[in-house]
Amino acid sequence: MTKWIVLADTNGETVLQTTLSAIGFAQQFAPNNFSLLIIGGTTVLDALEPWRRYGAEKLLIGSLTELAHPTADKVAPIVVKAMQSEGASWLVGPASSFGRDLLPRVAGLLDLPMLSEIMRAERDEAGFLFQRPAYAGNLIETYRPVANRGILSIRTSAFYAATTDSLSPVEILQLDPSELPTSTRWMGQEKSHKQRPELSSARVVVSGGRPLKDAETFERLIGGLADRLGGAVGATRAAVDSGIAPNELQIGQTGRVVAPDLYIAVGISGSVQHLAGMKDSKVIVAINNDPNAPIFEVADYGLVADLYEAVPELLEKL
Repeated sequence: MTKWIVLADTNGETVLQTTLSAIGFAQQFAPNNFSLLIIGGTTVLDALEPWRRYGAEKLLIGSLTELAHPTADKVAPIVVKAMQSEGASWLVGPASSFGRDLLPRVAGLLDLPMLSEIMRAERDEAGFLFQRPAYAGNLIETYRPVANRGILSIRTSAFYAATTDSLSPVEILQLDPSELPTSTRWMGQEKSHKQRPELSSARVVVSGGRPLKDAETFERLIGGLADRLGGAVGATRAAVDSGIAPNELQIGQTGRVVAPDLYIAVGISGSVQHLAGMKDSKVIVAINNDPNAPIFEVADYGLVADLYEAVPELLEKL
């Protein structure tokens, strides 16, 4: 029987919610035949219990103090070792920032095909067919791996996981810290003082475009509205390139892909590149002073208004 491994998305301390998309994929196409691989520092051992309830055959845990701040070059050999020891044919992980860095490395080390941003899949007598977007979502490409094995990154908005009543057993991998690559080392991380939900998994996302003028205005209006709604903040590439918003907030073809329950686009025209990153949102609300802006074509609700009048009024009423 073909074996699967789902690679959890972690920050070294805990398992991130973006992992659920990859688990949901495995639940659909390899029920009761996948293991969940979690790699990180020693604190990940305290965060395992919720992840034992997703139907994995077992949890494989790679935990070392040296992995408290994991880098792709250190994690990749551990994933390869787990794949080989388990005899797994498929590795599945979320198409997150870390997944985009890590999964192609694993594919190269194992000489396996790499398919990214999988949004749909089906199985027939010959194996699997995988679909992924191309040209900012205007085309859908279909692939069939010839050898019926490979590495997949799953769009974080494409599949949804369900919990089960059973608890998966836990297996600790034996790792030697002296065998970890030393080509890179952790230097530090700058974090925002705002404690907002993680962008890829937030239920509400408020995004702003270049009309916000400057970073202070962006934070006051877009950040303020997001905080009132308990949501995350996003931005267009134009806003990022203009220095209005930091790079990690960019949503679109060359940024993050999100699919929240509610997406509010403020001062965003709706370029093809931006739509590729948010058009799967359940409800889209657009605020723009141009009634012909493309964003209104995908919006469920639209308000033709000056954002400098509409957003303060919303903040006042919320």
